[in-house]
Amino acid sequence: MTERDAEGKALDLRLTRVLKNMVNVLYGSLERDIDSYGLSRETFQILELLYNKGPHPIQKISDTFAIPSGSITYVVDKLEKKAFVERLPIPGDRRKTNVALTEAGRNYFDTIFPTHVQTISNNLSYITDEEKLQLIALMKKIGYGIKNAQDEQTDNVE
Repeated sequence: MTERDAEGKALDLRLTRVLKNMVNVLYGSLERDIDSYGLSRETFQILELLYNKGPHPIQKISDTFAIPSGSITYVVDKLEKKAFVERLPIPGDRRKTNVALTEAGRNYFDTIFPTHVQTISNNLSYITDEEKLQLIALMKKIGYGIKNAQDEQTDNVE
């Protein structure tokens, strides 16, 4: 890492503000879309995970979305009451259960998810696919750079 001059630091601050504002606007739009289905963000995330990745253990869902164990049970209970999900025993481990979409849950998500994906596509339609690929590569480069620097700092402390 190199020391930045005042002009470079000002550019870094501007980029950070623009990125933060864009993310706030993008996620605000997506949250309004999710709200329009009468779902909480947590509920939508869980349904989307099960829809796209299949059944998951409750603990894994809890860990994935940083939902406390007491809260995840409550959310799954509510989804079960709506008949969107069911708990399935995990063969060989009676202490754990998978959460899976029911047919009704899959049918419901089949109706709302394409609309949500279209909202995402509409929001990102202001740049070309090539620009999206460039942006993905640049954001990964920044993310991995930050993570590696943090890991190095941790290694130096130990």
